[in-house]
Amino acid sequence: MNSTGYRVAIAGATGAVGQQMLKTLEERNFPVSELKLLSSERSAGKIVMFKGKSYTVEAAKPESFENIQIALFSAGGSVSKELAPEAVKRGAIVIDNTSAFRMDPDVPLVVPEVNEHALKLHNGIIANPNCSTIQMVAALEPLRKAYGLNKVVVSTYQAVSGAGAAAINELHDQTRAILDGTEFTPSVLPVKGDEKHYQIAYNAIPQIDKFQDNGYTFEEMKMINETKKIMELPGLPVAATCVRLPVVTGHSESVYIELGKGGAEVADLHKLFNEAPGIQLQDIPAEQIYPMPADCVGKYDVFVGRVRKDLDTDYGFHLWIVSDNLLKGAAWNSVQIAESLIKLDLV
Repeated sequence: MNSTGYRVAIAGATGAVGQQMLKTLEERNFPVSELKLLSSERSAGKIVMFKGKSYTVEAAKPESFENIQIALFSAGGSVSKELAPEAVKRGAIVIDNTSAFRMDPDVPLVVPEVNEHALKLHNGIIANPNCSTIQMVAALEPLRKAYGLNKVVVSTYQAVSGAGAAAINELHDQTRAILDGTEFTPSVLPVKGDEKHYQIAYNAIPQIDKFQDNGYTFEEMKMINETKKIMELPGLPVAATCVRLPVVTGHSESVYIELGKGGAEVADLHKLFNEAPGIQLQDIPAEQIYPMPADCVGKYDVFVGRVRKDLDTDYGFHLWIVSDNLLKGAAWNSVQIAESLIKLDLV
């Protein structure tokens, strides 16, 4: 480890995830010797605090990454495609929180609890997976290691913060309007810029991102393809249905799995979850103890509960998985990757 710390840049520093990255670096006491905060031209000039010191946000340009060792990106896919290679050219390791490089075969897609070893194969860019994928694979990995995995079917219940600040504001505005009995016109969800927008307050929208030709949305295909890549199971059957709920922060998932072999009981899965890094088991039905998004906000871990054996399949189990989508789903996983790079002496 570098005893003097590391030269770190955050691209997208004024956004929701960028702010969480900054907060996480501070909470983790990450060894930062120099910090550069980058954004779009629109946000340049803003003052941001880190460890009691003020930093002026600069417009992100290729030359911004001179002498940077670790660059955390969360500024949108187009920015990552343009500037991540420029950062690498200048010697930085990029940890990218967009979908720009996730399925690139030359870019590791990493959840440290699952495939930290893949970091050794990086060529300058490391991809942070989709928020929903991260919490699911973190929970499934201890089961895969013990029993193997034959099938995954997931339905998600995703918070509006996953769609950005505009979606949060829309949820709040619509809720007030409904309570006040005033008219409103949806303009953000399910996809900003799409032809139709729907009410999110007191509603559930079964569309996250654009529909693909196969009838699945891009979010659902991200979960399907990323799960196979991270778990190194290209033939694993995975199906996903992704739904947006009127929750500000915290994604929830109902997951059905079929293990690679039979004989497991709920107590066996409980033991694995209790021993797994980054997982907290909350599963006492008799006391109504189970994970909920309201309780996971601001926490780094992935929470698992409602563990049930399928009534018809010996290999089948049902799980309920909840996590803060801005932390483990984005900022914390990115910082965790940076910590792993240091631990493995890859910086």
